[in-house]
Amino acid sequence: MPFMPEMLVHAGKRFQISAVAHKTCDTVNKTGGRAVKDAVHLADLRCDGSAHGGCRAACLLFWKTAWLQPVSGQHEGTRLPSNATDRTAQEGVGALTSNASSKRADGAILYRCQATTLPEWSTPLHWWDARQYRRDVRSGNVTARRAFTTLILASIFNIRRLPRGYRFACWLYERAHLWLRGFPDPHGTGKIPQGRQTPDARLDLTIGELVEIKSRDEIFETVNFHNRNRGLQIDEEMTRYCGGRFRVVSRVTRIINERTGEMMHFNNPCIVLDNVNCLGEYSARRLLCPRRITAYWREIWLKRVEDGPAADPG
Repeated sequence: MPFMPEMLVHAGKRFQISAVAHKTCDTVNKTGGRAVKDAVHLADLRCDGSAHGGCRAACLLFWKTAWLQPVSGQHEGTRLPSNATDRTAQEGVGALTSNASSKRADGAILYRCQATTLPEWSTPLHWWDARQYRRDVRSGNVTARRAFTTLILASIFNIRRLPRGYRFACWLYERAHLWLRGFPDPHGTGKIPQGRQTPDARLDLTIGELVEIKSRDEIFETVNFHNRNRGLQIDEEMTRYCGGRFRVVSRVTRIINERTGEMMHFNNPCIVLDNVNCLGEYSARRLLCPRRITAYWREIWLKRVEDGPAADPG
């Protein structure tokens, strides 16, 4: 697991552990879950991409426990008085930055970070390995109730794969979901036929603006059968937020391709909303992943609202 230049700014500071990173999701090869040893996530510390070409993915940082030491007393984010720490950080930036990228023969820059190297420092984790869910609860990552609800709903959802009883399984899942979660089933399929261009709309949203996420039905009118709008997919981890109001925190125009290490540039900017992340409650083969990946939104899925209180994602 690489220690990245973007992490040095936090050296000497104190933060609370927000989750034990004993597992994560494979965003490189899409194999499902991956097991991780001796790592945690701190607060909501995310990579700012400053040493990786200005990547705007804002990935949650992984911290090896060997890089940390338990403390008590001072407030979160407090810097310990240490000139030595500052000097070490300054000296380390150059060495770490030199390892953050390389040039290919054709001159293309390839970036290397925690996300692109994930298969190197993690191991396969099968979804049916019950020990991971027990550790989710014991570590404090999730409550027993949340784990139970997630696993029960996933089991009911998979009943639909049986050769008979599909309609009953759908009915049962919708009822169980509404009862256990308190809001409708977020699953659905886009209405635009394959091969037809999906619509576009530009709001020119700026950071700090308050927006409301459109209803699930409204969004499905803008995506194709694969739930994509101009290449960007919306899934159940996102539609669960439909109807909520949130602040715009970023306009994403470039991110690193985690499989190739190349920088991808977007012609159609994606919108990031405050504290709207994947919760791992509907993600097949990687349930209850603590990585909290940032959700990207098309402007056509949002609408401006008068300034007021934002929603609590819960």
